[in-house]
Amino acid sequence: MPPVDISARTEYAVRAMLILAEASATASGPVSVESLALRQSLPRKFLETIAADLKNAGLLRSTRGARGGYALTREPRDISLGDVFRAVDGPLAEVRGLRPHETQYEGVAEHLPTVWVAVRASLRSVLDETSLADVLSGELPERVAALAADPDAWRNR
Repeated sequence: MPPVDISARTEYAVRAMLILAEASATASGPVSVESLALRQSLPRKFLETIAADLKNAGLLRSTRGARGGYALTREPRDISLGDVFRAVDGPLAEVRGLRPHETQYEGVAEHLPTVWVAVRASLRSVLDETSLADVLSGELPERVAALAADPDAWRNR
């Protein structure tokens, strides 16, 4: 299984969604792609394709016109980071293009699918339990805060 790689696509999507979460919280209306790109120094063209993926996933709606742009389809507390990850990059964990539970091995590697499923469960426990509102406020779920509070979590290995 490759290392967990948070792609630029996913990072940009989360950063844009946080701007939209803030706009939702302040009821400031739709935000243009141009504004999203400028506020987080993101490449506009790339962000346009990301916004289309987020819209296709049902996380965004668009409004045309001079005051148009994008807005969240749900409250920020109801959109998890996992939702955003999946919308732009697909499943949280894959092993050679298979879902962890679809892998099979023989011999000494027979029990490896259980480890792959545990890795996916670990990702889910952080990404699906953390909402845009949590990140925006800095009030992260207890489990996420505890993981991040461990000094070893910040060290490269």
